[in-house]
Amino acid sequence: MSSDLLDALNILETEKGISRDVLIDAIEAALISAYRRNFNQAQNVRIDLNLEKGTMRVFARKDVVDEVFDPRLEISLEEAKTINPSYQIDDVVEMEVTPKDFGRIAAQTAKQVVTQRVREAERGIIYSEFIDREEDIMTGIVQRQDSRFIYVSLGKIEALLPAGEQMPNEQYKPHDRIKVFITKVEKTSKGPQIFVSRTHPGLLKRLFEIEVPEIFDGTVEIKSVAREAGDRSKISVHSDNEEVDPVGSCVGQKGQRVQAIVNELKGEKIDIVKWSEDPVVFVANALSPSKVLEVIVQEEEKATTVVVPDYQLSLAIGKRGQNARLAAKLTGWKIDIKSETEARANGIYPVEEQEFLLSRDSFESDDEFSEDNE
Repeated sequence: MSSDLLDALNILETEKGISRDVLIDAIEAALISAYRRNFNQAQNVRIDLNLEKGTMRVFARKDVVDEVFDPRLEISLEEAKTINPSYQIDDVVEMEVTPKDFGRIAAQTAKQVVTQRVREAERGIIYSEFIDREEDIMTGIVQRQDSRFIYVSLGKIEALLPAGEQMPNEQYKPHDRIKVFITKVEKTSKGPQIFVSRTHPGLLKRLFEIEVPEIFDGTVEIKSVAREAGDRSKISVHSDNEEVDPVGSCVGQKGQRVQAIVNELKGEKIDIVKWSEDPVVFVANALSPSKVLEVIVQEEEKATTVVVPDYQLSLAIGKRGQNARLAAKLTGWKIDIKSETEARANGIYPVEEQEFLLSRDSFESDDEFSEDNE
């Protein structure tokens, strides 16, 4: 056993981040395996590994018994006392059994087992690193793809981007740099397996945290996100600081902050609305950029009926119902949209002398940005 082994362990600990104790345990296990396999020995053995001196010795461990049934595992009390008079029944006697030609055979076998243990330790380190990054965002590089996955390099490991988590408006090519949201980290027999997404609402939330300092420091809070990836999203924001405009903070000067996110998501439209604990205000805000005349709330069913001007009906509902669908996801309330004419005909909306108009300004939605994204 060469003293070079000690230097090798130090290098592995420094470069791979693997504890030297883990490596020593692996080496000892390898030497025990080599001894049993190559010398056809079944007894319990212990390895005495002295890294400083570069020496290695094998000791057989035998139980002290009255009557010996297996001499490979047991030793009589009488024989044990010839070694040391203080031995008693059930004690364990150790005797050196290091073969003369053990070094070469042991080194070959040990190398294989140590390599495997090192690989397992590296996998454990990678798993520990990435399990803490679930629901976080990382930048990766597209490596290749097949019918089921796109393989994205995250540095130490390749992550899997399933077909269902890919943006429908994106084409992925090798060497493309993309931001991905880590959805799941699993420990498998082949090592850690990491699944990522480009469509998860969490990706949008993390992108805002990166681009908007007020969100990162907690001044502005993202209350909810509704997303139809690649097409359109809505996000509600709130600040306890009355001097801070949460919508304006997210939009940024001349829309720079939100535009950076839109560019990352390849043109996905984003509506930013102000959150409110009042469902009347929140639902009206969520339907931006449509004007809202009235919101009627049914608390028990957690449902609302929203009245909009006749000319705003298609805008409120959106293409294929998208605006209303996203607003419902964002608020957590069912939303039934009716035109002013239909609402009056059904007796839902008050007659003119009782009528009041809720403008978008009163609901504090972001008119300018929503219209730009419509």
